[in-house]
Amino acid sequence: MAMAVEHQQQYKEISGNNSITKHQLDNGKYVRYTTEQVEALERVYAECPKPSSLRRQQLIREYPILSNIEPKQIKVWFQNRRCREKQRKESSRLQTVNKKLSAMNKLLMEENDRLQKQVSQLVCENGYMRQQLHTGSAATDASCESVITTPQHSLRDANNPAGLLSIAEETLAEFLSKATGTAVDWVQMPGMKPGPDSVGIFAISQSCSGVAARACGLVSLEPTEIVEILKDRPSWYRDCRNLEVFTMFPAGNGGTIELVYTQTFAPTTLAPARDFWNLRYTTSLENGSLVVCERSLSGSGAGPNPAPSSQFVRGEILPSGYLIRPCEGGRSIVHIVDHLNLEAWSVPEVLRPLYESSKVVAQKMTIAALRYIRQIAQESSGEVVYGVGRQPAVLRTLSQRLSRGFNDAVNGFSDDGWSLMNCDGVEDVIVAVNSTKNIINSMNLGGILCAKASMLFENVPPAVLVRFLREHRSEWADFNVDAYSAASVKANPYNNTYPGVRPTRFTGNQIIMPLGHTIEHEEMLEVVRVEGQPLGHEDPFMSRDIHLLQLCNGIDENSVGACSELIFAPIDEMFPDDAPLVPSGFRIIPLDPKPGDGKNALVTTHRTLDLTSSLDVSPAVNHSSTDVSTCQTTRSVLTIMFQFPFESSLAESVATMARQYVRSVINSVQRVAMAISPSGLSPNVGPKPSPGSPEALTLAQWICQSYTYHLGADLLSSGSVIGESLLKDLWQHQDAILCCSLKAQPVFIFANQAGLDMLETTLISLQDITLDKMFDDAGRKALVPEFAKIMQQGYAHIPGGICMSTMGRHVTYEQAIAWKVLAADESSVHCLAFSFVNWSFL
Repeated sequence: MAMAVEHQQQYKEISGNNSITKHQLDNGKYVRYTTEQVEALERVYAECPKPSSLRRQQLIREYPILSNIEPKQIKVWFQNRRCREKQRKESSRLQTVNKKLSAMNKLLMEENDRLQKQVSQLVCENGYMRQQLHTGSAATDASCESVITTPQHSLRDANNPAGLLSIAEETLAEFLSKATGTAVDWVQMPGMKPGPDSVGIFAISQSCSGVAARACGLVSLEPTEIVEILKDRPSWYRDCRNLEVFTMFPAGNGGTIELVYTQTFAPTTLAPARDFWNLRYTTSLENGSLVVCERSLSGSGAGPNPAPSSQFVRGEILPSGYLIRPCEGGRSIVHIVDHLNLEAWSVPEVLRPLYESSKVVAQKMTIAALRYIRQIAQESSGEVVYGVGRQPAVLRTLSQRLSRGFNDAVNGFSDDGWSLMNCDGVEDVIVAVNSTKNIINSMNLGGILCAKASMLFENVPPAVLVRFLREHRSEWADFNVDAYSAASVKANPYNNTYPGVRPTRFTGNQIIMPLGHTIEHEEMLEVVRVEGQPLGHEDPFMSRDIHLLQLCNGIDENSVGACSELIFAPIDEMFPDDAPLVPSGFRIIPLDPKPGDGKNALVTTHRTLDLTSSLDVSPAVNHSSTDVSTCQTTRSVLTIMFQFPFESSLAESVATMARQYVRSVINSVQRVAMAISPSGLSPNVGPKPSPGSPEALTLAQWICQSYTYHLGADLLSSGSVIGESLLKDLWQHQDAILCCSLKAQPVFIFANQAGLDMLETTLISLQDITLDKMFDDAGRKALVPEFAKIMQQGYAHIPGGICMSTMGRHVTYEQAIAWKVLAADESSVHCLAFSFVNWSFL
């Protein structure tokens, strides 16, 4: 036994150019792996890290140089090689995590130091105030004054380089005191907790002049790259309309001073846009950090182009900017401060929370900037890969074009060629026309017409509303209008006429195909295909499908975002990267109840369009009243905008159609908003039973009683026979139960939760779904003989098969049971019921 143990195989790696490994053969001799042997094994390992026994024997035959090595020795070599590879990858991963944690630790330590300084300052100020109260003295202790003072001296003259340099140095000092000091009383951003997987550390001002936000995070880019990205504000700040550098000169210390004019879009049609006239100072610090800081120069009329001042309100940027500190491994620690005065007096009172909220500034500017450079860093490192054949930069550009096109039309600036059309100032829908914008194709268009409106909603979760609009387009869209707009982007529109006036039947089905998303999935770019079928016999092989490029963000109720948007534009099926885009869509912006950002976060409600709100039989609980009584009333502003290309001779007709269409969309959105509002209001949307109504309870009772009458068995195993308990059991039944009307074109009037899930719809959408939409031609033909059986004997067992959801997904079921639902007198048939057993998506 001792000899056997002594002769067990031993391995040792020897580093160097001629690295070799020893192994012990049965005869006790040590044999070295030569360099050639190792190279041969490495080549095989690259192709197959875990070769089988046959492959190892074949390896010895293919490589004579390995003939003196036994197969079991080769097996152990591959085991050790896999182990070393796993250790190498784990070591690399741990090193990366360690670097990230070290950087985050450094940030947290700096934040802790800043907070300690702030505490010391507050203690000092508190002691000073106590002394003032006791002594009544008006003397001021200079050591306890605010860290930031504004020095007044004769060099503060913006008309000469020396004065600008003085302002720049002062701006730098104030910015650094906000970025790393205690000049602003920062509080943690609600809903944004720091951690190793977070984007960064975010804070907003609690009490200061204007609104302010701060961010700090680790980015895997060099400082110079980050500076160039952040200075190009239109590339990452969606609300930036234009940024123009008018003057630039060296500061004499290696830095540069620029005079910059910036215009930003207004988020709604209810408020004017903002512009800024700033000094921007770029320099480096002694520790190697790079700084870009800026502040507004005084004077509302200062800067270029004062003429269009009626469309802009001059805002003020207080000392703000970016501090980028180099970090090991080609990384950087980025500090961002945005401090503004948005002149809230210039907007309607109901919108002022939007302009007095530091949280909104953080969401739209500060967090957006840090997310954008992190996105660029991950794309540059290859961490983000999209399988759609388009580069991430192209997808970013498409998203920016959609957003900018939407903002352009919502704002309607005169210098872009927009002018109001037949506006008397009292119209609920604003119609504007732009004859300078012409979609490039074979059609001779006269320009673009835009119809837009803004309105307020109360207690409507923006994320829920936009998510519903995205998933249930048939609830609000007119597909013939979509087809009308889609003609403008067709390379060869057939017969030079709009497909919207062609005989076309739209199935209501839509297929959403993702193109890409941001690293935190807060924004998605996708292509939507809306299916259409020709009604006539001409052009039977020509597709009537409509394709839309769609940008969607803010649909996650748990994420922190400035707004929820659904922006889309018709595209050709094989659209190029530079395809013309005419965006339309929706934007919903939540309004804080008060400007106290940290203490009055928006209340997000969770409500679905189903019967569950009325299924709690306990009299002590009322979901609707709880939502309203325990939460503050929350408001949001909805902006709707649609664009239409038009021929010059049809401008008036298209304007009338656009105004009517937007009003129709507004009515549909209001109906949906009432249904999802936590106030408990449900719109009267047709023949289907309202949630929790007596009609729903009666129908549930008829369904179960008719099932027992025809099939001689209970539908519900619980034994419930009446009231809300029966409705609750039916609603929660595992099989998909659907009811349709007895008409020439059967329409669904009821479904339980499983039925809604199978159809991928909601109760509010159910009335628009006909029975034939669930089946293809073969399924409909197979269903016809079953109807005769149902009407004759009262029920039928339908063999298993395949049907389709409203989203176009195929659903398989083990079997289906259909039966007549009899009214209370058992002599008249109220509807037909179907139960799909053991269904699942393919």
